Amino acid sequence: MHATSLARLTRVLLAGAACAALSALSACSGGGSGSGADEALGSKAPARPEQPARQAADALPGMPPVLDPKDVYAADRPGQLSPVVKDFPSRIYVPNTNSDTVTVIDPKTYKVIETLPVGRQPQHVVPSWDLKTLWVNNDLGNSLTPIDPRTGKAGKPVAVHDPYNLYFTPDGKYAVVMASKDRQLVFRDAHTMKQVKALPVGCGGVNHADFSTDGRYFIVSCEFSGELLKVDTAKMKVVGQQKLNVRGAMPQDVKMSPDGKKFYIADMVADGLWILDGDTFGKPAFLHTGKGAHGLYVSRDSREMYVSNRGEGTISVFDFATGKLTGKWRLPHGGSPDMGGVSADGTVLWLSGRYNSEVYAIDTRTGKQLARIKVGSGPHGLAVYPQPGRYSLGHTGVFR
Repeated sequence: MHATSLARLTRVLLAGAACAALSALSACSGGGSGSGADEALGSKAPARPEQPARQAADALPGMPPVLDPKDVYAADRPGQLSPVVKDFPSRIYVPNTNSDTVTVIDPKTYKVIETLPVGRQPQHVVPSWDLKTLWVNNDLGNSLTPIDPRTGKAGKPVAVHDPYNLYFTPDGKYAVVMASKDRQLVFRDAHTMKQVKALPVGCGGVNHADFSTDGRYFIVSCEFSGELLKVDTAKMKVVGQQKLNVRGAMPQDVKMSPDGKKFYIADMVADGLWILDGDTFGKPAFLHTGKGAHGLYVSRDSREMYVSNRGEGTISVFDFATGKLTGKWRLPHGGSPDMGGVSADGTVLWLSGRYNSEVYAIDTRTGKQLARIKVGSGPHGLAVYPQPGRYSLGHTGVFR
């Protein structure tokens, strides 16, 4: 065998071994409390037609490689549940900020099946990186209440100061607490929640975020000062900051486009979407959607994004391919659609009604309201669980 042929064969064999390892995510352990990706996703990877793409050389070390570089949501297809969550009962978890409770809904019957007491002013219900725990962010209670999604039972709260929102770095190592009042991003061990670093930020109201395809940076919205941040994940350092050019801008939810080229930021005062190139972090473009644009949710086929317009009781449908709006769904009798998520099969969009003490179930094929369910006062960061995906980046369910 020629030397060139032998070298080529060696490369093929090594690539095959690497692919097998990445398919099982055994090379993607995030460390911390002995709960890395091997344990999180079981001893074998879920059966999927797609194979993980080779890890990019410049990606965040330890981050599971994307399945498809052209679609970061490729692991979120209907029914693609991780072995970790496949036996979890399907539930809707609704944090009620004024009632200090979490309402649990059975999505099959649209009935409330339980109300869990939690800490003061729960803002969001956040799936952990390893998919095993739901963390209730008790903002004024300065604690996180864990919920076991297998049993639906709440555990002992963990002391965490000012947890308005919660994210996880793509390598699974750190939780990132959006400490809004403290004006900090607080990096903590993703499993023990022990503080690693508190990063002061020069803006007001850090609240939402999303990570780049390679995990090297994330974009953060600052609602009270109308600003955006770019943060280096590994260095835990702010590397960019800009003021949005609308008076009184109030940026909210952040989502990345499937191809990873753009970030979309909902703005509750500007009434639409800021469209940002995260790599260059230049001045963003703007697209009007509706009054009080707030939450952003990607469809299971990665073709559309649903924008909840809280101030007018509507949901705008945005097409990624064309960059245009293709429809607007109106809730009968109005409402205040806020935060939520898409059902595992992709057919229902669930949203909290922030100022109406209710939850909306909306058919994603027709835009029609399927149910309107009474819950506690001030429902906010609703989580649909389980959802497809290999791991969670936080918020109410950002999966990769």
